[in-house]
Amino acid sequence: MLLVLVAVTVVSCHGFVKPRKEPLVVETLRAEKSQPQALSRKLVSTPQVSATKLFAHIQRLNFTRYTPAERSRTRSYITTELKHLGWKPKLEKFIDGVNIVAERQGNNKAAGAILVAAHYDTVYISPGADDNASGVAVVLEIARLLNSRPTARTLQLAFFDREEAGLIGSRAFVTNKTHLQNLHGVIVIDMVGFTCQTAGCQKYPVGLPVTPPSNKGDFLAVVGDVEHSSLLSAFQNTQAFPSNLPPILTLPIPFKGLLTPDVLRSDHAPFWYQGVGAILVTDTANLRTPHYHQPSDLPGTIDRSFLTGAAQVVVNATINLLGSFTQIPIAHL
Repeated sequence: MLLVLVAVTVVSCHGFVKPRKEPLVVETLRAEKSQPQALSRKLVSTPQVSATKLFAHIQRLNFTRYTPAERSRTRSYITTELKHLGWKPKLEKFIDGVNIVAERQGNNKAAGAILVAAHYDTVYISPGADDNASGVAVVLEIARLLNSRPTARTLQLAFFDREEAGLIGSRAFVTNKTHLQNLHGVIVIDMVGFTCQTAGCQKYPVGLPVTPPSNKGDFLAVVGDVEHSSLLSAFQNTQAFPSNLPPILTLPIPFKGLLTPDVLRSDHAPFWYQGVGAILVTDTANLRTPHYHQPSDLPGTIDRSFLTGAAQVVVNATINLLGSFTQIPIAHL
């Protein structure tokens, strides 16, 4: 991961944005207030992530994923796992790399698709447990939980190659315009497994106009562009689920990051350039972890509870965006 969080200009006094809710969310919330029994059934049916399975992926990816041979080994692991879960992964080659993509059709083709993605490569000296085996593990867990779940929107998965070389894989992905047709939103997961528990251990760029949800490095940052604020609201609404979830800091970025270029250093950025709404979910990378791009980025440094909670946040938000829990027509993002 290349992200460094920088100052943003549109944040609420508590560090949480309150963007416009899309009709799906608004109508669902209204139904919940008047039908508590229906809400109970909804919450019970929420699929729960497996900490054991998440961490097993990270352990099996505990090797440097930099050379062509190492990245080929990683692709073999990811594609084997996807096939085992009932998906039909495809390899998309580009100059000096290969992306992995898969798709499960929704019930309403006109509603479009939600893409969930993570990069699988590392820098040359690091095994990348947090950066970004943690993201790969979360996408694989989404593949396990949501493959057979009926949803309105189509669910797409992508594992990008060569992110560490300059977002090459995601840039290649968006140049294929068929990938962008009827794509309503993207969730990019890049480093979601590290916490620091000492007060003041979390670093912030000077002048960041936001009050964080904690004085420790134990929150999940969700970064999105203000033009697609309904994606951010989908993550805010995950807090309604009865789970032990990490605090969420939502950061709405204006002008597609033009004034804050450091927030463009992960795989969500190429989608912003194409006018597609995209969210970055992260533990803030080098602003928190001393193991960033180091040989010490090992499975033993991962906070399993935080990783599990972060994965559950992404699962809940993805379900929210896919439209699983209601028959109310989904509006365009």
